This record gives sequence, C-alpha cells and structure tokens, in this order.
Amino acid sequence: MAQHLGAHHSPDRFHVQHELSQAVTAPLTGTQRAAAKAVAQAEETLKRVHEPLANPNGEPAKRGPGRPPKATPGLEQAAQDVALAHHEHQRLAGQREQVTQSMRAIGHAYHCVDLERGVRRNGKLIAGDIEQHIATMRTIAQQEGLSETCLERIAQAERGVPKMQATIAFVSGYVRQQGRQLALAQTASYAMHAHLIPSYDLERVASTRTVPQGEPRRALAERLRTPLFAPGGALSHLPLAEPSQLKAEATKLADVFQRSSSHVEGRNGDLSMRNHHLRAGTTQPLGPAPMLARPHVKPAR
Repeated sequence: MAQHLGAHHSPDRFHVQHELSQAVTAPLTGTQRAAAKAVAQAEETLKRVHEPLANPNGEPAKRGPGRPPKATPGLEQAAQDVALAHHEHQRLAGQREQVTQSMRAIGHAYHCVDLERGVRRNGKLIAGDIEQHIATMRTIAQQEGLSETCLERIAQAERGVPKMQATIAFVSGYVRQQGRQLALAQTASYAMHAHLIPSYDLERVASTRTVPQGEPRRALAERLRTPLFAPGGALSHLPLAEPSQLKAEATKLADVFQRSSSHVEGRNGDLSMRNHHLRAGTTQPLGPAPMLARPHVKPAR
C-alpha cells in the first residue's frame, strides 16, 4: 500500500511493545508467581515447625491416622527459608516493575514533542531513548537467564527502532516543508515550529488521556502558546486575521504524527479504499495524499 500511494510506512509502536512484553514481561510474571508460591510453602513449613513448640507438654501435636509427618527442618532453618523466599519474591517484583516502567517509557519517548517540557525532539534522540529502554530489558532478561527465544524477540523489537526514527524524520521534514509555504519571517517561523506546533501536539496528546492526566499537558500548551500572541510576542505583529489561520495550520501540522492505535482503523480503511482505486485502474481523484501508511491492526475480538 505504501508503494502504491507513495506514503511513508509508519511502524506500529504496539508491535515493538508486544514483542518486548512476550519476551520479558510474560516470563517474569511466571517466575514471580512461582516465587510467591515458594513464599507460601516456606511459611507453611515454618508453621509446622512451630506446632510442637505450641504444645504445652512439649510433645508433638496430635495427628490423625495416616502417614507419619515428614521430617521438618529446624526453626532457624525454616525462618531463614522464609526470609530468602520473601527476598527472592521482592527482587523479582522489582525487576518486573523496572520492565513495566521501561515499557511505558518507550511509549512516552515515541513522540515528536517532549511531553514534559514541550520541546521538539529529533528522531535520533528518540531512537536513542527507546534503545536505552530496550537495553535495560535485555539486561534484566540476561540476569534472569531467560531463553534464547526471549532474547531473539527483544532483538526483533529492536529492529523496529530505525523505522520509528525514520518516521520522526519524515514527519519533521514534511512539517518544515509545509511551514516554508507560509512564508513567515524567520522569528515567526521559529516560534511556529518551536512553540506553537508543539503546544497543539501537547493538546492532542492530552485529549487522549483522562481529564486529570491531561491537565498538566494542557497547562503546558497554554504556557507555550500565550506569550507568542501577547504584546511584544513573536507572533503579536501579525494582522488580525492571520493568528487564527496560523493556529489552524499549526493544529493541522501537529496532527500529522499520530501513533498507531485503535482509532487508526478508519485511516486504514481509507487507505485500503484508495489502494483499491489504484488497483482498479480508475482515474478517480484521490484527494490529499495521506502522510503516513500504518500497518493494519485487526480489532480485538
């Protein structure tokens, strides 16, 4: 489809995170579950050791008919086993939490704008951040002795990073190209790309969050945008009609980069219809060419 339409193929962030989840999160979940079971067993053993001590005559507690009780370790050994089991469970929980944080950080990093500071980010910096988080998960996988299959899935996820970097570069280039067509002065052009477009990108991201989660980004967007049109601001000299036009253009350019998610299904359908016209050999106008061709994602059943 991308070849027919001449559009850039944008990788799906979900595929990268899914590979990492299957490679690291799933095995660690099973290991942590086994560690929790070991804690329960160690505590049960410690409880059995305490039973004779709880008998006022110092005799073993009475048991019903059946097999004789298994030999139990001493009280000190049983307590030590419980402590070791708890320590192992907590260690694995920490490893799993670190993996979860790295997974979230990958999603946080894959944006054209830094969501905390509101500044534009280039593809090389974004790719470096993502690779660093993947490296963290690879280190944990190696420390936990995960299988070669798991390590290969991590490598498979990492192979998608250059495509993500290329997508950021493509979007940035397109935005610059469209910005030049506005024929703005150098100061106004800088303000447009460095502050105005990022402010609308932050608002777009905020709209995908809950109101409390999105509020910090909306506030940051307002702090970036308001000074531009205030007296003495970089865009304050524009004629009365131009600020609204410039805001509309900035909003449109901020919407160029959208990561694949469930709401992209309509876009996938649109791309399929456009591709159908091309394959059918018709001369029907295609309208504005879509910027990004994302992989089709089947809806969850």
